[in-house]
Amino acid sequence: MQVSQEDRIAPQEKSAGANTIAIVALAVVVLISGGAYYYFSDTAELQPQERAAVEIPDVLPEEPLVTIADIPEPEIEAVVEPVIEVVETPQPEIEPLPTLEESDSFVHDKTVVMADGMAIEPMLVEKDLVRHFVVFVDNLAQGELARKVSPLKGPERVFTVSEITNKTYLNPDSYHRYDLYADFVANLNEVQLADTYKELTPLLSEAFEELGYGDMSFNERMLEAIDIMLAAPIIEQPIELDGVSVNYQFVDPQLEALPNAQKLLVRMGPENSKKVKAALRRLKKHLAD
Repeated sequence: MQVSQEDRIAPQEKSAGANTIAIVALAVVVLISGGAYYYFSDTAELQPQERAAVEIPDVLPEEPLVTIADIPEPEIEAVVEPVIEVVETPQPEIEPLPTLEESDSFVHDKTVVMADGMAIEPMLVEKDLVRHFVVFVDNLAQGELARKVSPLKGPERVFTVSEITNKTYLNPDSYHRYDLYADFVANLNEVQLADTYKELTPLLSEAFEELGYGDMSFNERMLEAIDIMLAAPIIEQPIELDGVSVNYQFVDPQLEALPNAQKLLVRMGPENSKKVKAALRRLKKHLAD
C-alpha cells in the first residue's frame, strides 16, 4: 500500500521560540560577565608603602624565671566521625518489550491501566491489537473507517431515529452509544498516554512497515489521522436523515460528502465530538514536539 504525495506531511521548520531566546540571553550574560572580569582585573596593583626601619632591642632577663607550677597539657579527645549509611534507591525495572507477534497481552494490559477503572476491557479485540490499531489509523488518515480492523469493538446499543412531521432525524439518544468511548479518550492522562505511546513506538513502527510505507513514519501517519478527525464539523442542530435502516444518509449534502471518518464524529453527537477533539489536540501536541 502506497501513499500519494498529497497525503504526506512535509517537515516544517521550527520557529525561534523560548529556547532560542534563552540561549541568546545566556550568551549576553556570559559576555557581560567576562567584560566585567577583565575590567576589574586590569587595574594597577597597589604597591606596599615603605616604612622606616625601627630597631627593637633584645631584652634578656638577668636570672632564669622560676616556674611556679607545671601546667598540664590539655587532653585532646578523639573526634569520632559519624558513619553515614548510604542507602541505594532501587531503580524501577524496565519491562522488556515483547515481539510484535506476542504483544497482545502486553498492549492489552497497558490499555487497561490507562483506562484507570473504566470498563474498556470488554471492548478490546483479543488478537493483533497493535496491527489492528495501525491499520485503523492508516485508514483514518485517508478518511476511511476500517471497522473490521478496529482495535475496539463497536457499541452494542442499536442506532435509532426519530420521526417528526413526516421527516426522519437522527435520535439524540443514539449519541449516548458512544459515551463510553468518548469518556475513555477524554479521561486519558496525557502524560501517561504520551509515555505509553513512546514505549510502544517500536511495535507500532514495525506494524506500520508491514504496510509498505518506506518513506513515512507511523508518527506522521498518526498526525494525518488526527488532522482528519479535527476537521470534522460539530453539529448542534437536529440532523435530518434520508433512507431506510443501515442505509440512512444525511439529507444535508455537505454532511453526506464528509469522509466516513468524520461522519463517525458527527454520529457521536456534539458533546462527545468535543471531548474527542480536545483529547486529540492534547495528543497531537505531544506527537508534534
